[in-house]
Amino acid sequence: MPNPKRRHSQQRSAKRRTHYVAQEVTLSKDSTTGETHVRHRAHVSEGKLFYKGKVVAEKAPLKA
Repeated sequence: MPNPKRRHSQQRSAKRRTHYVAQEVTLSKDSTTGETHVRHRAHVSEGKLFYKGKVVAEKAPLKA
């Protein structure tokens, strides 16, 4: 594998890392259940799995 010929300075590494930022999670409110959930993710409500306001599965998946 290729290796760097010269050492990168601390400033160079810091400049690259300035863009590593934790992003805030976007939340949405489900139209049918009225529950708040993470956007573009299925969520469990009353033992049923919902996505885009529709029931995807009658039984919620077990968490391992």
